[in-house]
Amino acid sequence: MIIDTHIHLYDPKYREDLKEIIRKAQENGIVKMVVVGFDEESSRAAIELSQRFDFLFAAVGLHPEEVQNNRDADLHWLKIMATAPKVVAIGEIGLDYYWDKTYQKEQIAYFQKQMVMASDLNLPVLVHSREASADTFEILKNRIGRGVLHCYSGSLEMAREFVKLGYYLGIGGVVTFKNSKEIKRVVTEIPLEHLLTETDGPYLAPAPYRGKLNKPEYLPLIIEAIGELKGIDRNIVEKSLFENAIKLFNI
Repeated sequence: MIIDTHIHLYDPKYREDLKEIIRKAQENGIVKMVVVGFDEESSRAAIELSQRFDFLFAAVGLHPEEVQNNRDADLHWLKIMATAPKVVAIGEIGLDYYWDKTYQKEQIAYFQKQMVMASDLNLPVLVHSREASADTFEILKNRIGRGVLHCYSGSLEMAREFVKLGYYLGIGGVVTFKNSKEIKRVVTEIPLEHLLTETDGPYLAPAPYRGKLNKPEYLPLIIEAIGELKGIDRNIVEKSLFENAIKLFNI
């Protein structure tokens, strides 16, 4: 049994074939999925999907690249959505300094606000951190919480620090890429009990589907890659990652 802990299933790329994509996911052992929002509209869409399908759950949040588009300084919309049935996490939230640092202060402010909200609601967080490991770590270490570093792309050294705080690392299709040396080091060295598997669909499909639409049915390829790097039977990997997701999201 496999849980996709991070997918944007409302994306237009899935719309025409949604039922078929879900059917193939279930055929390949995916029993639950967390549909993740990145702003008000997508968070609402995530909730709506979770209400249509028993095996779907929702996460709601404001992505760091969306802070400049937010017109609700107190995030009233998020406070309302976060209490909706089947919302199991606050996310996707965090920091992204890769493209543009113009709104760095605003990113930090909204990240902190959403961390407080998650703490108040006793919900885990789905953290996006790109070229911002140091600031992300400073914010997480100063607030007791739980969650996952989604689509982890940092160093092994920082990975060790994040898991010391009790956070999981989300492992996706990148681990199957030939040139992805650092994430392979991370997966090899970090104990299995600190890892989760995710698609981040529709993005980052694993090899041999790199560059194509990512689908949850490909998750077994990620599990196999993790098992090969660790020298562990894939069934043991699958069972452990499933238990990790159940523990984090309480689903």
